[in-house]
Amino acid sequence: MRAAVLEEVGKPLTIRDVTLAEPGPDEVIVRVAAVGLCHSDLHFIEGDLPMPMPGVLGHEVSGVVDRVGSHVTALKPGDHVVGTLTAHCGHCQACAVGNQVNCSDPSVKHLAGVADRIRDGSERIAQVYNLSGFAEQMLVHWTALVKLPPDMPLDRAALFGCAVLTGTGAVFRSAKVAPGETVAIIGCGGIGLSTINGAAIAGAGRIIAVDRDPAKLEMARGFGASDVVVADGSDVVLAVQEMTRGGVDHAFECIGLAETAAQAWRILAPNGMATIQGVFPRGSSITIPTDGMLQQKKLQGSFLGSARMEVDIPRLVDHYMAGRLHLDRLISKRIALEDINQGFAELKRGEVVRAVITFPGVGGM
Repeated sequence: MRAAVLEEVGKPLTIRDVTLAEPGPDEVIVRVAAVGLCHSDLHFIEGDLPMPMPGVLGHEVSGVVDRVGSHVTALKPGDHVVGTLTAHCGHCQACAVGNQVNCSDPSVKHLAGVADRIRDGSERIAQVYNLSGFAEQMLVHWTALVKLPPDMPLDRAALFGCAVLTGTGAVFRSAKVAPGETVAIIGCGGIGLSTINGAAIAGAGRIIAVDRDPAKLEMARGFGASDVVVADGSDVVLAVQEMTRGGVDHAFECIGLAETAAQAWRILAPNGMATIQGVFPRGSSITIPTDGMLQQKKLQGSFLGSARMEVDIPRLVDHYMAGRLHLDRLISKRIALEDINQGFAELKRGEVVRAVITFPGVGGM
């Protein structure tokens, strides 16, 4: 099968012919239908985050089950599925309290480079995120997959794997935004727009989008933003405080910059909560003024929206089918695997929200 392989930091991905191992008792082979290009992948490509090389990235992925291991009963060949970052054991301390995203069982949630699932001849190719979706097929633990209804379009479903689940989950689960509360979202890429969409579904009273790109702010209105602030060098914090007469109940940072994380803290009203979703380069730190502590402000991280995949993804499907979740608007373009490097260049330049690689003939694509 073909896969896009990262062989060296800062270099273009190479399309190579690789082979998958046979599925183990708890594993599944999936024919990939669609996979999104995410900023998190870009962090690895540019060396901001470490990974073993050569390796295959790609984690916003959907497809069709091809083969299952002898212990797998929840899935069967032909099922439509979405991949998630959270292969989980179900019995470690994190899983026992419903925190699947932080499962600590290394026999299920392999550290990068541990799994021996992809090879090019005798050379082991690292599986990244326990998925490696930039390929025609992937071999994964069955708990990394969630079954989809057959009428859910697979190119849109791929976005559940990261951007949409991260953004909406931060609203629904991490921050638990209540109807009528005011929110501000800093950064209007795929995660930011999904956060805005989630806040609208949650019934937030006022939704303020912050970005330096006027085109993205215009998109934000279509996802539910009631107000926009252009981060053009002016005082974003002052603008939001004046707009809300003192600050917001919830602020969401969706970029991964120390500066914008500090802004999220500073634009809070007393008792407000800042939820940080962005992926930061190694060695980053956030500096915030301590006077907010006396106002009972709160700062928290959120990984993949603290989601519970088997519950949250079917609910997101329902929101999409009902017209409340705007997945169609998130996809800027559909491309072939061979165009992956151009797609990442456009993502870095801010020209697309999400480019999605599609594989014709798989699952109706």
